[in-house]
Parts: sequence; C-alpha cells; structure tokens
Amino acid sequence: MNLKQGITTKFLIWFLSFFLIYFGTVLVLYFNVHQMMSISETITGKYDKISQIARQMFENLLSMEENEKKFLLLKDDQYRSQFSQAFDQLQQGLAEVMALQSENVTVSSRWKELAERNKRLEITMDSPADTADDLWIPEEELDTWRNYVAQARTENEKAIELANRELNRSGVLTVRASMIGLGLSVLVGLAGIFFVACSMIRPLGKLIQGIRSISHQSPGKPIAVNSQDEFGQLAMAYNEMSFRLREEQAMRTDFISMLSHEIRTPLTSIRESVSLIGEGIMGDVNPMQKKFLHIADAEIGRVCTLLNRMMQVSYLESVVLDVRRRPLAVAPFMTEIFDSFHPVAQEKNICFDVQLPEKLPDIYADEKYLRQVMFNLVDNAIKFSPKNSTVRCRIKLDSKQKTFICKILDTGPGILMEEKSLIFNRYYRGKNIREKTDGTGLGLSIAKSIVEAHGGTIEVSSPQEGGACFSFFIPFGS
Repeated sequence: MNLKQGITTKFLIWFLSFFLIYFGTVLVLYFNVHQMMSISETITGKYDKISQIARQMFENLLSMEENEKKFLLLKDDQYRSQFSQAFDQLQQGLAEVMALQSENVTVSSRWKELAERNKRLEITMDSPADTADDLWIPEEELDTWRNYVAQARTENEKAIELANRELNRSGVLTVRASMIGLGLSVLVGLAGIFFVACSMIRPLGKLIQGIRSISHQSPGKPIAVNSQDEFGQLAMAYNEMSFRLREEQAMRTDFISMLSHEIRTPLTSIRESVSLIGEGIMGDVNPMQKKFLHIADAEIGRVCTLLNRMMQVSYLESVVLDVRRRPLAVAPFMTEIFDSFHPVAQEKNICFDVQLPEKLPDIYADEKYLRQVMFNLVDNAIKFSPKNSTVRCRIKLDSKQKTFICKILDTGPGILMEEKSLIFNRYYRGKNIREKTDGTGLGLSIAKSIVEAHGGTIEVSSPQEGGACFSFFIPFGS
C-alpha cells in the first residue's frame, strides 16, 4: 500500500491543517487578549492612579497656598502645621508617580521636572515667620508647581486616551483574527467534505453500482477509479473479479450451448424411436407398453423443453436482442394468449379474469418476444396457483408516461420479501416452492431480458390478499 496517498494519510493531513488553523487562531486570540488585559491593567492601575495623585497634588498645592496666606495674616502655627502636612503629601504623591515610572509606565516630563525642582528646594520649617521673604516656598514657585501638575494631568489624560485607542485596536484585531480563523476553519472543513466526497463517496458509489450490476445477473462493467489509495486498490480487485466472472459466464454459456446441441440430436432420435414403437411400426404393442412409452415420450419432451430454455438463455446472454417493434393489437393478442392456456388451466379448474380498457390503441412491440414474456408469466401463475382459483390479468396504458402496463396476479404461495431481489436471477427458485413444484428458474430471467430489451422494466409485489403480482412496463410508442 502506498502510504503517501492512503486514506489515513489524507485524513491526517486534513486533520493537521484544521488543528494548526484552530490552535493558531487560539494563540492569536490569547496573545491579543493578554495584550488587551495588559493595556486595561495599565489604564486602571497606573494611569488612573497617576490621575488621582495629580488631582490630590493640585489640591495640596492649593491648600499650601491658602495656609501660607492665612499664616501671614493670623500668625497662627496651626496653618504652618497644615502647610507642612500638605507639603508632605505633595512629596509623597510625587514619589509615588516616579515609582510608577520605574514600572515601565511612560509619565509626563513635567513630573521629572517637578522631581528636579523638589530636590533643589530647601525649606527650613524652623525659620522665623515674621517676614514675607522667609516664607517656606515662594508664591511664584507654587504657581509653577500648579502649572506643571495641570500640564502633567493633561498629558496623562492624553495617555489614557491613547491607551484606550490601543485597547480598541487590539479588540478589533482580536475580532478580525477570530473571523479569519473561523473563515479558514470553515474553508478547511468544506475542503474536507469535498475531499470525502471525491475520495470516498464517489468511488464508493461506483463500487456500489458495480456490485449491484453483478447482483442483477450482469458480470459488471469495469469501473474507473483513478485514485491510488485503498479505494483504487478495491476498484482494481473489483475489476479483476468482474473480468473473471465474465470469463466464467462466457465459458458457462458456451458449455450450455454445446451441451444442448450435443444432447438434442440423440434425444430427437430417441423421441422418434419411441414414437415409432408406440405407433406399432416395429410390431404390436400391448396397452402396458403403450403406457410406459407415453410416459417416456412425455419425459423426453420435458427434457427437450428444458434444453430449449437453456439454449434461449445462453442466446440472450451472448447477443443483444434484435427487437423489431411492430404495431400490435393488444386485445386479440391477449385473447389468443389466454385461450392457449385454457386446457392447462382446466386441469386445475382455474379461471381467468382479464380486464382491458374499452378503447385500447395498438402498441409497438415485438410480438414474438412479448408472447414469450406473457407465456412465462401466465404459465408460472397457473403452475403456482391452487386448484379452483383465479388468475387475474390487468392491462392499462399510462398516457402521461406513454407506457404499456401489464399485471399478472395469482393466488399462490407468493414471494418472500428477502427473495424479491433474487427472483429474476437465472436458475433461482423460491425456497417455498423448490420441493413442491418442478421448474428450471429460467422463465422470469428470460422475461426480464426481453422486457429490458424493449426499454422497459419488470417487478414483483405481494398483494394484501396473498399470492404474487408480476408487472412489466414497456413504452408503447414507435
């Protein structure tokens, strides 16, 4: 087996392709979601905190300015203490902002400038407070700090906006990657379905048709499966089997034809001899001898009939029937058929019930072959029907389908459900009649070949009242 082109390998390639696309999509989604979480964490945990610190620092600066002015007016150390407390909170906030920068968060350059100014600033909290020149922080310096904090807050808000845009962009990329992954997965899935249809279902369909053709008496035509996988090997095995069946069928047909010809000549001589002896040409014959000669003549006739049917089947297998369609009046044709069976039917007290439309146009068919079909079906109906019963025939035309329909119904043992697909095979006889009734199993096979040569079909069904119903359909046009 060529593993490179085997079904297992093809399925493995398809599965790996689907697997890679699926997990590739999952990895992209994981990366994008992780990035979105990181951006969201930065916004909520860093930039928002910086914004809160900046707002608090701005309030601290206002508090420092307010307490500074109150101290100048009232000379109350309480305001000096509140000034110092606000200044400590200011420095603490600045330290927190610079600490956030150390965690790879981009902060405004104003924070760095404030940090440098804070280092240069020397405040002596114990200095005398009786002159304006000895204040802790000049008013201009406080104004500068407020401007820097305000600018830093503005830049931080811009950073938050940029981070939100990046978060939105990552979300769009995530959705896009998901849709692309989904689309690729669907395409790979459809490709897999197409692969299954082309690599499995189509060859299987051809194999099923070939096997069914064998079950319908044909050796089956070679099937063309170009794949190099297991189905290709199965098709090769089927073609080899079909070739052997055709060879064996040809050998069987030739053997039956040869045997029939070889046996017919001595049988004819024996039959003529029995006839001459029975007529007394060879001498007087007593009644007992005549009785046995009559039995021998009947048995020889039965063997000749069997040989004729075998030769007819061999002929139908070896050639394409030359069906010569001619206008055929149905009513007289059917009357003649059933009249010829009256002597046989009277032996079992069987009646015929034939129903035809009042105005029945001529059909185009080969009278000789159609007579053979009717003979086989009516003969079987009489043979398998019990005594004192009725054999029915229903004729009608389907104008829409332009089809001639004939149904022969008996009241015999019927056809088992599991045998309906086999009943038209050569030499096949039903299990429920093999021990009870003589036959060769060739009549229905011959009828089927003739009907199909007319471009029609034949089928069997089981009526509710019992027995069997054989129906054949042939086009009645020219």
